[in-house]
Amino acid sequence: MAVSLVLTMTASGCASGPSLKEAAAELQKDAQRLEGDKLLKNPLSKLHIFERADKDISCGNGKFKRALQATADYTRKDPDVDSHLDQAQRVMENTLIQALGYTLEHDLGQLDKTDGRLIRGAKKDLGIVVAVNVLPGSPAWRLRAETECLSR
Repeated sequence: MAVSLVLTMTASGCASGPSLKEAAAELQKDAQRLEGDKLLKNPLSKLHIFERADKDISCGNGKFKRALQATADYTRKDPDVDSHLDQAQRVMENTLIQALGYTLEHDLGQLDKTDGRLIRGAKKDLGIVVAVNVLPGSPAWRLRAETECLSR
């Protein structure tokens, strides 16, 4: 009997994923969290949020997504490019995990790349993915987080 109840709830949509409204609200909170982050609120970081997840982006078939895009700088403390990228990557990974609550993927293949690094993560329960390009120049970080294509 319990099994048939679970199957009925799943089939009727009770176990569906997040709504666009829920996911968009989380991305908008992420923008606020970035602005309030101890490191990023420093004027030297030059945090610039140029897309705040406040507009629907059509995916077709009546589905939409939202996106958050930002750039920020990280003061270079080490003249060695690899060391600078290592430090900038660690700082952004900590921000994504601790301040924003993302779960990150780890790609050891890019460990000593000097042309840049890519950090990927997700908030799977909300259907949000994030990618941050960590670059040796300015801006050091280019962040894009977006929802899955969801119904309104």
